[in-house]
Amino acid sequence: MVGDPNLETAAAAARAGEPLGWAELESLVPPELAPAATAGQSGAAPVDGPTSAQALLRLFGQPESAVRVTLYRDHHAWCPYCQKVWLWLEERRIPYRVRKVTMFCYGEKEGWYRRLVPSGMLPALELDGRLITESDRILEALEASFGSLGPGMHDPAVLPLRRLERDLFRAWCEWLCYPHHPGSGARARDRFQQLAGAMERELERRPGAFLLGDQPGTADLVFVPYVERMNASLAYYKGFLLRQAHPAIDRWFRALEERPTYLGTQSDFHTHAHDLPPQMGGCHANGSEEQRALARRIDQGPWPILESNGLDPETSQPLPARAAAVALARVLRHRATLLERNPLGNEGFELPLRCALTRLIEGRAIAPPAGSAGGLRHLRDRISVPRDMPLHAARLLRTALETTAALDPLTPAAQGDPLPLRHRRDQDPRPFLASPGAGGQLVSRSG
Repeated sequence: MVGDPNLETAAAAARAGEPLGWAELESLVPPELAPAATAGQSGAAPVDGPTSAQALLRLFGQPESAVRVTLYRDHHAWCPYCQKVWLWLEERRIPYRVRKVTMFCYGEKEGWYRRLVPSGMLPALELDGRLITESDRILEALEASFGSLGPGMHDPAVLPLRRLERDLFRAWCEWLCYPHHPGSGARARDRFQQLAGAMERELERRPGAFLLGDQPGTADLVFVPYVERMNASLAYYKGFLLRQAHPAIDRWFRALEERPTYLGTQSDFHTHAHDLPPQMGGCHANGSEEQRALARRIDQGPWPILESNGLDPETSQPLPARAAAVALARVLRHRATLLERNPLGNEGFELPLRCALTRLIEGRAIAPPAGSAGGLRHLRDRISVPRDMPLHAARLLRTALETTAALDPLTPAAQGDPLPLRHRRDQDPRPFLASPGAGGQLVSRSG
């Protein structure tokens, strides 16, 4: 009988065990996060708003006719040299276009780019019709055309810092990329910490949070990409927390994390831990108890990974209010491709994914169909920051996928296909580039 409170209560109780439908999920995405507003095209929010990995055009309030620069960078935002140039353009607010290119480690490089840059090197930059490669040469050309960001690349204060960054990079590679017995491992760690200590002393030499003052300059941007990757990879492979061991470097990160420019390019521990091995020729875990525990947390959660003092070693930023909505919007944007590429297939993954998204957006725990845990964790492991979404949104989505997988009534411990170590062809962007305004993509494909 219509209006019977008992029937309404029973219906609500039955509904509580069901995931939201696709139309219901789409209705929960704020209009400004809907696909039309995140495409990165002219007139969309990323053109003039905060730094976005999905943006294909950045104007900073200027007319499109002001664009003199095209940045060629990788689809996945994994390339450290691309990040350095990307950050410089964002900090200097230089209007630019983006064209995205496939890094070799996750797919075949596009023919049009090979014709433009026969070496395939990334990044490349077109400035007033002139093509420039190599990140340092690119920054020098940008400084010549637009002025420097603080002291420039050849400033006497910057040159020794650039040399220090290369020394720190080499010490990191020696510790991370080679197998060590206990004695040589300790020496490699000591050498790295000696140079990290030198960076700390430079940070402490002057007032202000950055290397040469109160604002980030070219010197800081030279350090950012690889120090970010050091922070992630040493936690995962060595059980070493860089920010905890070196407080001045932590303060530097905290100052960077106050800037939307950096937050828009910042990755996370999980992404770097698994994108670096094919780029670096391998990363070697030391097998310590601390290393195994941190790697397990980075891979399987729970997130965030808190230190003994309760601090977050990945970021100083609190959870944004709309992080779950951002994650939902990004999944819905590529829903059809995600369903098609999952090992469970379109029909097999559709209901488990809705269960996880209901958990993400409403907090309701719903058991997925039996045997679906592996498909859920397959996607969990392939969320890439910042390509797919910012760090906090990715944490919430990984948590929703993991907690839903753990409720699988048949195989709650099943994992997804292992991530490859010698390449990342499981992250081939091509299936996602047909999506409308595909400025970035979630990739879930069997390797």
